[in-house]
Amino acid sequence: MQLQNAKAKFEQQGIKLGAISYDSQAILMDFAKRHKIEFPLLADPDSDVIRSFNVLNAEAKGVTKGIAHPGFFYIDESGAVREKFFEAKYTNRFTANNLIGRLFPELTQEAIQIVETAHLRLTLSQSDRTVVPGSRVSLIVEVQLPPDVHAYSPGVKGYKPIQLVLHTSGGIEAAPTIYPSPKILYLEAIKERVPVFEDKFRITEDVKVISSKTRDGLRAVFSAAKTISITGELQYQVCSKTICYLPTSVPVKWELTVEPLDLHRSPQNIRHK
Repeated sequence: MQLQNAKAKFEQQGIKLGAISYDSQAILMDFAKRHKIEFPLLADPDSDVIRSFNVLNAEAKGVTKGIAHPGFFYIDESGAVREKFFEAKYTNRFTANNLIGRLFPELTQEAIQIVETAHLRLTLSQSDRTVVPGSRVSLIVEVQLPPDVHAYSPGVKGYKPIQLVLHTSGGIEAAPTIYPSPKILYLEAIKERVPVFEDKFRITEDVKVISSKTRDGLRAVFSAAKTISITGELQYQVCSKTICYLPTSVPVKWELTVEPLDLHRSPQNIRHK
């Protein structure tokens, strides 16, 4: 359903969608009709194609036997795989907007908040605002520094590096923060080389919406949509050519609407046995 909702964004970039599933043609036809899917759904009931791409989930048993690890292949016009994005657990998913943001960073969701401080400007955005349990969402901080001002990169010695710190709670699992490659700046006054960021750069952190306990999982499946807040802080120290300012931090916040899972199944006579 998320792919269908993002179909226009992919097509604007010249990308056509297609999906492969271990489900039968009958199940896929029922699913496509109920959700108004407008791109090809390919049935692979014996998982031959899934095996050929080395994405078979060998641990899946029972009615899920033959299922693929959830993810995406980005294939160019020649048929070569340019990128692939996969999760280990079939209950977890990259969202369509998350994938668009990875392939085309400039197409990230519109800004949700702009924060001005004395020494930098932050633009907060996110790949998705509405998700279901198991979704992977990108949280993004665009940092704009004034001319001739730099922030220190992780790994710097003797200075406070810029660092995105999330205060995660139950239901959210954070992946490692992604920082851009730093520039090496030579400080003539002290004859020292340090890794820094200048001008405009992006910090990204992916989070998964999970259920930490069994009762939370049941609530996520059966309850109505709910909004959760993800808070944190951006810690940093900036310097100009003549002044190093004291280390400081600024609070950051994102919100997600988590919808219950769709429990509707295909008719009994066409389900997996």
